[in-house]
Amino acid sequence: MLRNFITSLFIISIIVGCVTSPMGRSQLAFMPASELETMGVKAFNSVKEETPINTDTNINRYTNCITQSILQTFNNNGQSWEVVVFRDDAANAFALPGGKVGVYDGLLNVAKSQDQLATVIGHEIAHVLSRHGNERVSQEFALQQGLTLIQAIAQPKTQMGQTLMGLLGVGAQFGILLPYSRIQESEADALGLQLMSRAGFNPRESVALWQNMEKAGGGQPPEFLSTHPSHGRRIQDLNSRMAQALQLQQQAQGSGRTPHCQ
Repeated sequence: MLRNFITSLFIISIIVGCVTSPMGRSQLAFMPASELETMGVKAFNSVKEETPINTDTNINRYTNCITQSILQTFNNNGQSWEVVVFRDDAANAFALPGGKVGVYDGLLNVAKSQDQLATVIGHEIAHVLSRHGNERVSQEFALQQGLTLIQAIAQPKTQMGQTLMGLLGVGAQFGILLPYSRIQESEADALGLQLMSRAGFNPRESVALWQNMEKAGGGQPPEFLSTHPSHGRRIQDLNSRMAQALQLQQQAQGSGRTPHCQ
């Protein structure tokens, strides 16, 4: 009986679960937003338990200044976001449903200006706004056809819990890394570029950021061997959108959005 109910619920969810991303792509994302937010908060708390936190006042003020500037560019529905800087050499950051942003302080060695750090933070917030975590969890749920995945976040150190952390966008610290697909990464690049430009940051620095990433990362496998776009492809796509981004920045600065995060 329970199995039949879950199967029926699964079929109904598939039927009603098609949504459209901010960039116009059709998605299968049928998990309730409230459920994803709960998962995101629990996942973030798990990272805070496992990873040392950088308490440097200046670094935290700088990171919060950039994040808040980006958050002001869209309707948050009154949600407050928590921003935490972690002590980790990785040049990385992440954002999770439930209003959570994590930045590894190793990123500050690569993102050398407020505009470059805004590129990364805007990109990660774009993943949340684009429901990429929901999309990936929904796809996994479709494969599982059960409640195991939903319950797994309560046990982040289990194999399924680690998988869920990866699906939400964080997980390297827990022994698993599930990169976003190429199309999801490209969408986050495009929307992130819009977000940082609307906040008044210099979109040209997005190209400089990926050039820095390329230098810091050394050799990288060819694009066709990776789910991520190559740095060169990313830079090419960003440049193709630069004229529109510069217009957005000009409009933002005309309305008084001129961030000076230091």
